Amino acid sequence: MKAKRGFYFTSAFFLLLLIMALSISAGAVHIPLQEILNVLLGKGDEVNRRIILTLRLPRVIESALVGMGLSVVGAFFQGLLRNPMADPYVLGISSGAAFGATIAIIMGLGIFGLSSMAFITALLTIFFVYTVSRTGSRLSMTTMLLAGIAISAFMSAIISLLMLLNHDQFSRIVFWTMGGFGLVSWPQVIYSSPLILIGSFVMYAFSRDVNAILTGEESAEHLGVNAELVKKIILILGSLVTASCVSVGGIIGFVGLIVPHISRLIVGPDNRVLVPFSALFGASFLTFADLLARVILKPVEMPIGIITATFGGPFFLYLLVRSKQKNEGM
Repeated sequence: MKAKRGFYFTSAFFLLLLIMALSISAGAVHIPLQEILNVLLGKGDEVNRRIILTLRLPRVIESALVGMGLSVVGAFFQGLLRNPMADPYVLGISSGAAFGATIAIIMGLGIFGLSSMAFITALLTIFFVYTVSRTGSRLSMTTMLLAGIAISAFMSAIISLLMLLNHDQFSRIVFWTMGGFGLVSWPQVIYSSPLILIGSFVMYAFSRDVNAILTGEESAEHLGVNAELVKKIILILGSLVTASCVSVGGIIGFVGLIVPHISRLIVGPDNRVLVPFSALFGASFLTFADLLARVILKPVEMPIGIITATFGGPFFLYLLVRSKQKNEGM
């Protein structure tokens, strides 16, 4: 079993490297893989060097980081909320971020101002949902889900109203809400990567505790796990990671939903194995989606949300049919 898992992890790692290399190579200007290697070693043509280091490398790194972050949060939220349909946006984080981004676009703020506004409003949204769901020192998962749905509907209505009142910014708002990394540069990578990486690693430290909680909170308490504390830590860190991802890449659907499911089918439900594999697979998936978004209609760039929904929608239906067949067979 360990040998098989080792093979899966090695394959996922080299797949990620291959996709990242192809993503750096592809675009309006094709750059051979050998030239990419030369540039990374400090050699190569100056024009290619500028294209790779200034435009493509930060974009590829950011897409891999966001794919990793959304997949890790999705795996934990699905386990913690005991809901196979849960994803990183289930608590209204995406709608909160979209509201902040919409305001930033209308105000004419730059990309860094947009990312900052999206991040701040996403955190305010999750703070509101958390406050509503807390009773004393305990958190109600059901109330959190319902509050997330309610705040998402409310924010969506406000965003629609703002779009109607600001026709000149309509297309830019829509494009941002469909996700993409076209405006990503090194400052976005530098400010988002610590939050995504540190948040994901700290959550992973609680993998064993989440495994225990999945067997039942009473059983977990007997094993010495403080279930309420673990839930709070995972929800807060997951929200921080998701807010960071959304603030730089927009709302990218289905990644945090389908990647943990596919990973679970490959390596099993143990979070100690599932989470790192989801991180690698999620990074590969979103980097590949970003590559397709750039080359399918070249030189026009598609919103990455279209690509992820094209893959995610059919797979989501497959999961529903598979679940139905399993229930009928019992």
